[in-house]
Amino acid sequence: MNKTYFISATGTELGKTWLTAGLFKACRDQGRPVRAIKPVMSGYDPARHEDSDVAKLGAGRTAWSYRAPLSPDLAAAKEGKSIDFDALVAWSRDEMARTEGLLLIEGIGGVMVPLTSRHTVRDWIAALDVPLLLVCGTYLGALSHTLTALAALRELNIRPAHLILNESFGSSVSIEDTLASLTPHAGGLPIVVLRRDDAAGLARLASIL
Repeated sequence: MNKTYFISATGTELGKTWLTAGLFKACRDQGRPVRAIKPVMSGYDPARHEDSDVAKLGAGRTAWSYRAPLSPDLAAAKEGKSIDFDALVAWSRDEMARTEGLLLIEGIGGVMVPLTSRHTVRDWIAALDVPLLLVCGTYLGALSHTLTALAALRELNIRPAHLILNESFGSSVSIEDTLASLTPHAGGLPIVVLRRDDAAGLARLASIL
């Protein structure tokens, strides 16, 4: 059965690539057909491809890549380019159509990161209309960022399939306290708690996708 999940986050550097790569490996270990792609990437140095997010996914080269470590719209503009949103959606759908089994699409930055002067990652998610895994952190301020992201998603009738509460490095707030505060505000969304060393948790999540 073919299925696609979009993996996004409430901000940047929260563990999207870690989660995508981990789910990819877990599915492979379970003998399931799976692909992982990252269509848009900034801060990409072709000379250090092996260190890039897309390389960590075993996905080869990304389709839209820019050198500057900025939001995609700004990174593209630095090179005199722009992202064609319709082309991005069409490319993503083509990847979905040609994938046998599970496809993991990793977004870029948070859900409200601009892709163009008119579109954000949120619009990309809405256009594809596939289940969303939304990664959130445990750092101080993460609760506000998470609830703000959920409110923005609701404006386009996007309800994440799962919230992934991913332990932030060096956080002064525990994952338990974050979960306790977030749960009553999450509108009944399933919340999956994952620490960075939780291979068993990744395997359990992979098994229900």
